[in-house]
Amino acid sequence: MRRSNQPVYMIGVAAELCNVHPQTLRQYERLGLVVPSRVGAKNRLYSDEDIARVRRIQRLTQQMGVNLAGVEIILRLLDDLDDQRKEFEQQVHDYAAEVERRVQQILANSSTPIRADEPLLPVLRVTKRRTPEI
Repeated sequence: MRRSNQPVYMIGVAAELCNVHPQTLRQYERLGLVVPSRVGAKNRLYSDEDIARVRRIQRLTQQMGVNLAGVEIILRLLDDLDDQRKEFEQQVHDYAAEVERRVQQILANSSTPIRADEPLLPVLRVTKRRTPEI
């Protein structure tokens, strides 16, 4: 099974899938909106994620009237939001694992007294990221 970030499409195929001209994809790359993988010095390969990103750019520009500078800001904010979501999910996963570990420890040693100076379960600590400047 192919991963969504695996580069497989040549620029012509990617342009056809996105219903744009290959020159449009080159322009998006020059602006840093899409970063395809490179094979050698000339060949660009696009992944399914790249195709979805180009379609999002097209929707923003054609249906919503956003210019490319605005698209850049929107995509950066969406990428930051996705990164923060992933970080938060990892923190919650780590917290749940620590809770499970402590509960198992308590159950295994039910005769062990519980310390008054330490919380029974860990306190969830969510780290705050610095807000990027736009």
